[in-house]
Amino acid sequence: MTEQIVWLSAPGDVTQFHVEQHDCKPPGDGEIKIRHEAIGTNFLDVYHRKGLYPMPSYPSVIGAEAAGIVEDVGAGVSMFRRGDRVAYAGPPVGAYRSARNIAAERAIKLPDAVSAKTAASSLLKGMTAYMLFKKTYDVRGGMQVLIHAAAGGLGSILVRWAKSLDATVIGTVGSAEKAVLAASCGADHLIVGRDADVVAEVKRLTNGLGVDVAYDGIGGDTLLKTIRSVRPFGMAVTIGQAAGAIPPVPVEELRPGKALCHPSIMAWCADIAQYREAALAAVGAMETGIVSQIAAEYRLADVAKAHEEMESGRSAGSILLIP
Repeated sequence: MTEQIVWLSAPGDVTQFHVEQHDCKPPGDGEIKIRHEAIGTNFLDVYHRKGLYPMPSYPSVIGAEAAGIVEDVGAGVSMFRRGDRVAYAGPPVGAYRSARNIAAERAIKLPDAVSAKTAASSLLKGMTAYMLFKKTYDVRGGMQVLIHAAAGGLGSILVRWAKSLDATVIGTVGSAEKAVLAASCGADHLIVGRDADVVAEVKRLTNGLGVDVAYDGIGGDTLLKTIRSVRPFGMAVTIGQAAGAIPPVPVEELRPGKALCHPSIMAWCADIAQYREAALAAVGAMETGIVSQIAAEYRLADVAKAHEEMESGRSAGSILLIP
C-alpha cells in the first residue's frame, strides 16, 4: 500500500512543497501506523517552512498534529489495536502525509464525542492553552486577560478556555466579521481593527490598571503594545510572530515588576509525561466544547493553497488538510 507525502525541499515559499507517493513501511517496535483522516495546520508549520525554525535536514516533512485510525501495530505495543481512533501532536514533526508510523506513547485515544477533524484542528492548540493557563501563568476566576487574534485557531480556544476559568477576556480582532466569531466564543470585550489603540482601550476597560496576563501570537511591533497593556507585576506572554520578527524590547519596559515569558509547546511536549498530561487535558476540553472552529479544508495535495490561506489572515479558525 502506498502513502502520499508532502516534502519540503528547502526553506522558502510554498513552491518548496512537492507531493510524492511512497510505499508504506510497517511500524517498528513500540510504534503504530496511523492512517490519517485529518491533518491540522498551525503557524508553526509556516515557521518551519520558511526556515525560521529550521529542520535538521532537507528534504523534510513538516506538520505537528493529525488524527486517524490505527492501521497496524508494531511489536511490544499493547495499548492500541487496529481500528482505534487516535490523535497526536507535538514533536517530532512530520504529519503532512496520508499515513505515519509514530511511537505508540505519543498517540491519544479519542472518545466517541470527538471527531478526527475536531481533534486535528484543536489538539495542539488545546495543549498550548493548557500550558499557558496552568503552567505559564495560573489563570483563575476574576482575572483579566488579553488575547490577540481572538478569532484565530488558537485564539478562539484561548478565549473559550479562559472563560471556562471564569476570567474576563479582552480580545483583539482584525475585522467586524472576526469580532462576531470571537464574541460567540465568549470574549467579554473586543478591540476591533489592526490600527486600534490597543493600550488605550485595555487601560479604559481595566480602569487604568491593565490586564493580569496578555497572550501575543502576533509579534512584530505588537509585543511592545502588549507589554504596555499589562498591569504592574502582571505577565506578557509571547507565543508567535505571525506579523514578523520581534524587534528588541528595552528591559525598562518591564517596570514596575512586569514579567515577559516566551514558552514553547514543542519544548513542553518533548517530555512524554508533560505531553500526555497536556494532551489528555486538551481532549477533555474538546468534550466540553473548547474547540477551534474549522475555517477551511484542503486536500493534502493542495497544501500550498492551505499555507497561502493561513498567511493571508483572512480565515477565522483552523485550516485542515484532508488526505
